[in-house]
Amino acid sequence: MHGIIDFHAHAFPDHIAATAIPHLEREGNVTARSTGTVADLLAAMDRAGVEKSVLGSIATKPAQFEAILAWSGRIRSERLVPFPSFHPADPDWREHLRRIQGEGFRGVKMHPYYQDFHLDEARLLPMYEELCRQELILLMHTGFDIAFPRLRLASPDRIVAVADRFPELKLVTSHLGAWEQWDEVEELLMGRPIYMDISYTLDQIDRDQARRILTNHPPGYLLFGTDSPWADQAETLELLRGLDLGEELERRITRENGRRLLDGD
Repeated sequence: MHGIIDFHAHAFPDHIAATAIPHLEREGNVTARSTGTVADLLAAMDRAGVEKSVLGSIATKPAQFEAILAWSGRIRSERLVPFPSFHPADPDWREHLRRIQGEGFRGVKMHPYYQDFHLDEARLLPMYEELCRQELILLMHTGFDIAFPRLRLASPDRIVAVADRFPELKLVTSHLGAWEQWDEVEELLMGRPIYMDISYTLDQIDRDQARRILTNHPPGYLLFGTDSPWADQAETLELLRGLDLGEELERRITRENGRRLLDGD
């Protein structure tokens, strides 16, 4: 199978999805496009021609590490690539990162708003060092978040500070570099060797600005992503194709860059 790779999706255990999705809908004043279960995600992937989805979990407190890791192991397959999570306040974070790597996972997900940190604060620097040491991908929420006040926890200037200090860090910035901070993305991130996914962006950003960022960024550092269930995979793909980026760049965004990053090439 040689389909699309969605580098930014979410799902929950069935019993959690039933309560988590309505809660998150209220919190962000948004409407989910599916129930948030693994079965619904796989069905959406089939409809859109998505071969693999990277599933980012978020540990909102240290005690969630074990449950997230265990669930990630149960759902892992050729089509689902879970990125477990650890909490920055976890006293055992170093050992937990080593376990994530040791159990064969390719990366982790972090979220500054749900985990209460600034991207470039001092306590995270040893964690970035360990992520580099373990060669783990870091899928990071960047920019503002729809459910929180507009605090600059993960703004482009903070991204640059981390990327400059840790050039070997496999950092994936979500939402086209920084959600709803796209002018700063153009000024500070565009053109740098920093991964960006396009999740939850193309139906909100000005079309010309989206095209400008995508065509002026290093073509090997762009990734297809949707933020499913908060966006529909097939609709996101159509929005991307509507930018008329050309077959080669579109192929790199939708598959080749994600495959290379996951394979460690």
